[in-house]
Amino acid sequence: MSRPTTTTIDADLSFSLEREGSTTITGRLSGQGNRLTLDVSDPGAFAGAGDAAGIRALAESLADRGIKVRVQHDEVHLVSLGAVRAPWWQRRATGSRRIRLGSLRGAWTSARSRVSDRDPVLPTAAMFPPATLWPIAPTFSPRARRQVTTTHDPGRGGSPRLVLEKADVWGGERQPVFWLEDGMIIGSRPGSDIELPGLSEVHARLHHDENDEWVVIAIDGATRVHGAAVERQILRTGARVEVGGHVLAFRRDEHADHGRPYYGRVGGELGRQIPQPPRPGPRVDTGEWDGQDTMRS
Repeated sequence: MSRPTTTTIDADLSFSLEREGSTTITGRLSGQGNRLTLDVSDPGAFAGAGDAAGIRALAESLADRGIKVRVQHDEVHLVSLGAVRAPWWQRRATGSRRIRLGSLRGAWTSARSRVSDRDPVLPTAAMFPPATLWPIAPTFSPRARRQVTTTHDPGRGGSPRLVLEKADVWGGERQPVFWLEDGMIIGSRPGSDIELPGLSEVHARLHHDENDEWVVIAIDGATRVHGAAVERQILRTGARVEVGGHVLAFRRDEHADHGRPYYGRVGGELGRQIPQPPRPGPRVDTGEWDGQDTMRS
């Protein structure tokens, strides 16, 4: 014969139950280990005939887990549920060997409540949550299918931006943020989208290509990404774009940053990332800068 599973609980829960046209029932469940105490304000609240089947099922479930619940009112023991064994004469009254009456008052309360016309208090089976496999254990499937998720944002979003890094930021001062649009100019000429002193009039340009990639293109002046000189470079979140003596940090929300497939991080998730499937119909832009704000192929 298998022994019941023992569950350990640390409980301190107060509750109240409002019933239409009747007084509010209050109670407190407390205890540790597998021995709990339930104090109720109404000794016959859950002893009605409408709740009898639910109470019996609850008692059996508690017994399967080795839990004993002592129900009392004003420190008078009414009944015990769960890991108990009721004598035969009590089983005829309660219909369960897992419900043991604790006193004459408990027996009287149970008998009076069963013959009274009292509405059920416990929820019906339709309100119960789905059952949980017991004991709880992981489920392994050698052919588990992974739902495909990518960072190919169809809305081409992710709030791409460049943040100007400043070494002399005063308390309360915020770093300048430039929200990106295709064709933005970085330079010193008046009216530049990102106007910075000490640069060429048109130092570099930002391009949003058809692959939803943000690219920095050097025009007239040294442009570096992470310290390496570049002529054309795709930007990823965290990239440091250096133009003259200025540093701009590229940021894009993770859900749209292609450098982090499946919401992963370089070096994270045990250091292994699943590559994304290719975007449909990719086209690499090989255009050249013609001195205007447009590209020519």
